Amino acid sequence: MPETSPRPLRADALRNRERLLEAAVQAFSRPGPEVTLDAIARQAGVGIGTLYRHFPTREALVEAAYRNELGKLCDAAPDLLDRLPPDQALRAWMSLFVDYLATKRGMADALRLVIASGANPYAHSRDRLLEALGRLLDASVAAGTVRADVDVADVLAGVSGISLATGERDQADRLLDLLMDGLRHRRTD
Repeated sequence: MPETSPRPLRADALRNRERLLEAAVQAFSRPGPEVTLDAIARQAGVGIGTLYRHFPTREALVEAAYRNELGKLCDAAPDLLDRLPPDQALRAWMSLFVDYLATKRGMADALRLVIASGANPYAHSRDRLLEALGRLLDASVAAGTVRADVDVADVLAGVSGISLATGERDQADRLLDLLMDGLRHRRTD
């Protein structure tokens, strides 16, 4: 029997799903006592039945919220390239990455529970990040604004390190600017 793809969501169901994901990210990113699914549904302005129709378990909601944040970050790369010169798009994406990693850190406890249940929310994260960042780097190299001898995995490690090491946004921005200056530097030897 041929597989059928699920029917696309109606516009109102899609809006409800998006509101649930936004509420979940906010709720799971806050420190403190564990948030209830009822509270997330209320914050999203939907009933608990709507939440369970979209996400049958707490783990499914956490994983979907994380993947949604990852998707927004990775999907931003082509949009930024459409609006900005490549090196500016790259720098803007790095800034979004800092926000993404802060959200991911906030969701760490909830994500650990997902992993404990046997799921792997990070299965394709690195590949997606490398693809998005690679697209931005390739465009910047093609434009002559970033050196060509840079490995995308090294840049991802650098942005990740900045994100993890800084406690305040101003410092992260200064270090991202410093990283960009290093990416623009050309060897003379």
